[in-house]
Amino acid sequence: MAREIVLDTETTGFEPHLGHRLVELAALEIEEFLPTGRSFHVYIDPERDMPPEAEKVHGLSAEFLRGKPKFAAPEVSQAFLEFVGDAPIIAHNASFDRAFVNHELAQIGLQVLPEERWIDTLAMAKKRFPGMHNSLDALCKRYKISLSEREKHGALIDARLLAAVYLELKGGRERGLELVAEQSRNQYVGARRDNAYAARPRPLAPRSTDEERARHVSFILEVMKNDTLWKKHGF
Repeated sequence: MAREIVLDTETTGFEPHLGHRLVELAALEIEEFLPTGRSFHVYIDPERDMPPEAEKVHGLSAEFLRGKPKFAAPEVSQAFLEFVGDAPIIAHNASFDRAFVNHELAQIGLQVLPEERWIDTLAMAKKRFPGMHNSLDALCKRYKISLSEREKHGALIDARLLAAVYLELKGGRERGLELVAEQSRNQYVGARRDNAYAARPRPLAPRSTDEERARHVSFILEVMKNDTLWKKHGF
């Protein structure tokens, strides 16, 4: 089955090469465009201050993040790479998330995730809706995906929203129905393989009773007075 990872991040700013760092990293697993329920989520100590404008976006303060694991810790960097594996990575405005993730990986001497592995839902949305607002919020509203759970931006909730948006961009409910139909077909084929069918009897045994057939003959004789096909063929 095709395995993909939906990813989102929160950071201290916009430019990793200027010293901005990851503070939250979330990834969800999907297979055949359906969430599996498996996820990776961690808050990260950025080892620096939190600019007020960044805190307004995601609500993560320096005090909250102090003492959280650093990206270099195995439970963050190694666990993240193990979870992602070799699957394609889906992100909204993927170049932003890719720049931060790869900067953090490179800083501790780990292999970066190459650009060709990343799928950008922003680019997909721009292709489908040219000239329109295609932020994650705008796409959720367009596809009627509820934003009620989200008060501020957060990597985990945004990854969940993005997974729903990605499904819609790939065909949405129609795609889901196709998958259900395919599963049903596979179950039907499997059932046929597990059950041996005998040759169909010819002619088929009648399903009516003797009493029902007698009443039918009486009806024909009473209602159809002329020389009908029913009489010619002996009912």
